[in-house]
Amino acid sequence: MKRVLITAGANGIGLVMAQAFAAEGARVWVTDVDGAQIDALPPGIRGTKVDASDEPGMAALFAAIEAEWGGLDVLCANAGIKGPTSAIEDMDLAAWHQCLAVNLDGAMIAAKYGARLMKPQGQGVMIFTSSTSGLYGTPFRAPYVAAKWGVIGLMKTVAMELGPFGIRANAICPGSVNGPRIDRVIEAEAQAKGMSAEAVRQGYASGTALKRLSDPEDVAAMAVFLASDAARMVSGQALAVDGMTYNVDP
Repeated sequence: MKRVLITAGANGIGLVMAQAFAAEGARVWVTDVDGAQIDALPPGIRGTKVDASDEPGMAALFAAIEAEWGGLDVLCANAGIKGPTSAIEDMDLAAWHQCLAVNLDGAMIAAKYGARLMKPQGQGVMIFTSSTSGLYGTPFRAPYVAAKWGVIGLMKTVAMELGPFGIRANAICPGSVNGPRIDRVIEAEAQAKGMSAEAVRQGYASGTALKRLSDPEDVAAMAVFLASDAARMVSGQALAVDGMTYNVDP
């Protein structure tokens, strides 16, 4: 039975990932900053309230996992925030730092403590949530883009370092995924560009080969695959789940 930890797993894509792993028979532990969402987790998924960028809090979480589970098989470093939507000349440095802290520092902290559990057992899988913004860039989203590019670089380095210990690492790069989070992103971008939210949404969809946004289940299915033996030779890869984006500026 796989032992799976998912950061930011009490809502959105993370929760759908958690449910997908649980449906495969895994033991699933999630984190979130929202205690109410932790309390509302479905049966069979346990949770801890902790900020992914809080290293002491995350260290305590991994210590609890080691004490209870004796190790960890799959780490999904999924925590992230959208950060500010702003022209670069108007970018607020504090907002920039906060975005990088959650998206990039949080991924590093998870990998740091995940490696400490996985190396002694000689096996494990790390799955980082990046973004197609980490592949192409996105106007008015500089801190988010910088963080998600950084996540891919982190993942590739981790894959090289930990491969000799039987540990694989990959990054999933979702495109625009249906749900409340993309609704907020679209609204912010619409305001920044002086467009309607619906025009921005249609631009996102028309900029893909499949002409539609992804669903959280699409991302979760990729995570389950990457954690499986079917992906035993897949490591160090940034895999887009986006319907083939080819126009990133709606």
